[in-house]
Amino acid sequence: MSPRQRRFAIWAAVLMLAGAAVALALNAFQQNLVFYLTPSELSARPQADNNALRIGGYVQPGSLQREADSLAVRFVLADADHTLVVHYRGVLPDLFTEGKGAIVQGRLAADGSLQAQEVLAKHDENYTPPGLAPANPASAP
Repeated sequence: MSPRQRRFAIWAAVLMLAGAAVALALNAFQQNLVFYLTPSELSARPQADNNALRIGGYVQPGSLQREADSLAVRFVLADADHTLVVHYRGVLPDLFTEGKGAIVQGRLAADGSLQAQEVLAKHDENYTPPGLAPANPASAP
């Protein structure tokens, strides 16, 4: 094998290995990809598969129900047009309150509710942690 052919073989092997690494990385990324949907977008889907879903909306006031002696909670996420019942077992984030935004990640149950594995609370850009006075008293609620 001439030096020119050997160099070509090395470059071809390097390119094939790099291509394989990129393909594996993209495949792993696609398997872990979770789409962010609203309750309206979820209801517009023809039939939901059993993939993990991430749903964002507002926690409907008066919908939070806690089971006695348990970490199980039930609440309703809503947007302008649709609602979604969410069941979750675990500790809710400190910022989680009724009437505020939340993102839940989980899978749809047979009854159309969402069995959440993770609940994230959203806050706006004007959030001030409890116990801290706002920098501008005029912006206080």
